[in-house]
Amino acid sequence: MSTKLRTIVTLLTLVTSSLHASNSFLQAKEHPNVLLILVDDLKPALGCYGDSIAKTPNIDSLANRGMRFEMAYCNQAVCAPSRFTLMLGSHSTSTGLYGLGSQLRQIIPDAVTMPQHFAKQGGYRTESLGKIFHIGHGNHGDPESFSVPHFKEKVIEYLEPASTDGGQLTREEAYFTNQMLGRIKSLPRGAAYESPDAKDEDYADGRVAAETIQRLQAAKQRQQTEGTPFFIASGFARPHLPFSAPQKYWDLYDPASLPMPTHETLPVDAPKVAGKRGGEISNYKPVPTEPNADFDDELKRNLIHGYYASVSYVDAQIGKVIKELDRLELSDNTIVVLWGDHGFHLGDLGIWTKHTNYEQANRIPILITAPGVTQPGSSTKQLAESVDIFPTLSELAGLPAPSGPQPIDGVSLVPVLKDPSARVRDHAYHAHPKRQLGRSIRTERYRLVEWKAFDGKGDAAYELYDYQTDPNETKNLASDRPEVVQRLTKILAKYPAPAKRKR
Repeated sequence: MSTKLRTIVTLLTLVTSSLHASNSFLQAKEHPNVLLILVDDLKPALGCYGDSIAKTPNIDSLANRGMRFEMAYCNQAVCAPSRFTLMLGSHSTSTGLYGLGSQLRQIIPDAVTMPQHFAKQGGYRTESLGKIFHIGHGNHGDPESFSVPHFKEKVIEYLEPASTDGGQLTREEAYFTNQMLGRIKSLPRGAAYESPDAKDEDYADGRVAAETIQRLQAAKQRQQTEGTPFFIASGFARPHLPFSAPQKYWDLYDPASLPMPTHETLPVDAPKVAGKRGGEISNYKPVPTEPNADFDDELKRNLIHGYYASVSYVDAQIGKVIKELDRLELSDNTIVVLWGDHGFHLGDLGIWTKHTNYEQANRIPILITAPGVTQPGSSTKQLAESVDIFPTLSELAGLPAPSGPQPIDGVSLVPVLKDPSARVRDHAYHAHPKRQLGRSIRTERYRLVEWKAFDGKGDAAYELYDYQTDPNETKNLASDRPEVVQRLTKILAKYPAPAKRKR
């Protein structure tokens, strides 16, 4: 080959490479990055939601960058099903994925989850860290959803030997590591809370934050060399029990100023199936094990203190991640979503943790920052559901709307992100299975719950609550306001018959 010809070939190669790189960068510009922050058991106990006790400066700052959804609800107040609804855009009543041990790929083998959709439709590199899908109770998550192996961390974690009776495997540790699942009751209970003098990274959430920072740094380099957009899902375990957090976060709160429960009895005239006593919290010491046992004031205060300390601890970890996003100059082209998988009862109605159809278990924080779309510091009373996040992010990223093969029950919230007064739905829907299935309609004012056998046979029992006149759900008003029940049951009747309970 002549020298002149070699020169021409070299120039053509350089031009081709330059054009490829240019196209890659254009693609990265066209498809914004996504940082999805999931927080376990996080109710709106946050400063940005008006909680005057909560010390959450970093989440509050994140809220100031975009839109806060005041009336957002999970679709089932149980960890695994709630995360399935987020990642599939499908109600649990549409899929049959109701349980902690439900196996996604056994029930919907060809499901296309949100990260899979982003990878296939937008060329995203998708990564997951911490608690994203529920791992435990016989469930092993969904490795197929992500481009690279999941960065797994602990959900149940202790540093103090006394918390585990000297280092023994505790009940909840066994559940979340899929060990001895048939012998849980033979294991000791772990502590409900601990507060050692420890570094943030001594607990899982600190390590998840540190790894997320490293992933962001690598993603920045990858964008510069390859032009690949990223979808990073970063999941934090606290404030899920046990309330294990470094002492410095407990020190942020004066125990005497904490909000104690004011109404600790179940709603008058509510059907028995709707109530809850005991449950998950009974697997922790020193909580009483008898279902109807009273909690003394010291225990209540310690549990509430532990919850708020855990929220402040996870707030600090989220702050580190957002600070790095800014330092890397990625914020202007990254959609950030913060989502709590469900709420949490802190003694209201005499209930602790979740697993109900009541307000405290189902109302969640959703914060969305979409550069060029959301107005800083905006908020809306648009009713929103977890299933709405999938179609919303797809539209924001310029991707086709999700189409399954699983049913897509969510709607895009993009019109609301552009205009807080816009409305795309007039109610939220959620459900909870017990001996019967309770399906709920939540409007801006009311919640209707219909309890009925899974096969739809037999009579239904109803609950109705008016949050304008009775925000604490003290009385079931179904028999007092039949016209409201009738109106809301007509909405509920438009939903497909619920899928059977599956494993």
